[in-house]
Amino acid sequence: MVLKAKHVVEEIGGQRCTVVEKGIDKQRCDFLKELLSFNQFEVVIEEVAKADETAAQLYNLGVTDLVFNPVIAVYELALKNPAGEAVTASYWNQETKSSVKEYWLNAK
Repeated sequence: MVLKAKHVVEEIGGQRCTVVEKGIDKQRCDFLKELLSFNQFEVVIEEVAKADETAAQLYNLGVTDLVFNPVIAVYELALKNPAGEAVTASYWNQETKSSVKEYWLNAK
């Protein structure tokens, strides 16, 4: 769930995309899909092949905007959550339910 600075463009589901996150679970995939769709991005999701039957299903998620960089978008406060607040790193990482711009106020 950590934001990675490297900008990766790959084919997901037969479409060239900016990779947002790879190998994520269903809950994380749904969270990011809702957030990015709310911000007018076309989201592409691909299931990752399971290693065995007992393994949880994982997903790769990307957006069709090839110049989108999640790190830049989050730290420039360019994304909004459904409540209209700017998306911060702690919100993106699902550490908090609301965006607090002052990162030092987020106690762990």
